[in-house]
Amino acid sequence: MTAETLTLGKAINTGLRKAMENDPKVLIMGEDVGKLGGVFRITDGLQKDFGEERVIDTPLAESGIVGTAIGLALRGYRPVVEIQFDGFVFPAADQIITQLAKMRMRSLGALDLPVVVRIPCGGGIGAVEHHSESPEAYFTHTAGLRVVACSNPADAFAMIQQSVACPDPVIFFEPKRRYWDKAEVDVDSADWTAFDAARVVRPGEHVTVLAYGPSVKTCLEAAAAAAGEGRSLEVIDLRSLNPLDMDTVADSVNRTGRCVVVHEAPVFSGYGAELAARVTERCFYRLESPVLRVGGFSTPYPPSRLEDHYLPDLDRILDAVDRTFAW
Repeated sequence: MTAETLTLGKAINTGLRKAMENDPKVLIMGEDVGKLGGVFRITDGLQKDFGEERVIDTPLAESGIVGTAIGLALRGYRPVVEIQFDGFVFPAADQIITQLAKMRMRSLGALDLPVVVRIPCGGGIGAVEHHSESPEAYFTHTAGLRVVACSNPADAFAMIQQSVACPDPVIFFEPKRRYWDKAEVDVDSADWTAFDAARVVRPGEHVTVLAYGPSVKTCLEAAAAAAGEGRSLEVIDLRSLNPLDMDTVADSVNRTGRCVVVHEAPVFSGYGAELAARVTERCFYRLESPVLRVGGFSTPYPPSRLEDHYLPDLDRILDAVDRTFAW
């Protein structure tokens, strides 16, 4: 075992490096990913080591970036595309939704589309609209895409390599405010949690809390605070949003009888609505209260001085937990 203390951002960088070392068909494309190493320095040093033909600085044209990646994938390459900020992915929506997501089905599985679209997501860094979005529901609603979200350095290291190796197109959400969180990562092990499996990151007895990406750490902090009041929260990191590991979720809710869903995206028509519906369908006779959701508000992302009021925090999560006991 070779354990290294890595930030989440460095873990993605290390995972990309290993993927590129293992397969010469792996390419990286995006705005400023080469010489600059990306806005968040996630691809730092890769162009220097692998050359400009494998780490490609592109024009500022997301539709062109993804469209080119689709063509490369059809020719046998494994492109990893970086979208500089979450809100910049929408110019590429046509390529992702109408082309990338459809081609495997259209070809009856004859064509692989191993394209990874990396999207730094969420708020918490003092940025403005278009730089702090949570667009996951658009892509989980799009059949034909795998959608995953890492929340910690070890998962970031493993899941970026699993994404690159996957024959399906993968939307890879990275929680930008967690880029600097540190943890030990076994960089030599490939004994990873299954790509489409959820994980119980804190066992508990009284309430199941479902989260992914940047919200997982916030929920763990809420669980620690709740423990001081005698309430035991079981926190599940979903990891894969589509496909969803509903068995792990249902097993937990059937034990606790209560469920709270947390994400940064607006609650209305957010991913949490799908989770709440599925939990209700699978666990109806075991539920002691309705499934409650905690998330952003139905407004465009606010100025940085207001984002602490917009994003779910401990108080709002613990308030939802309290309300599950009021029924």
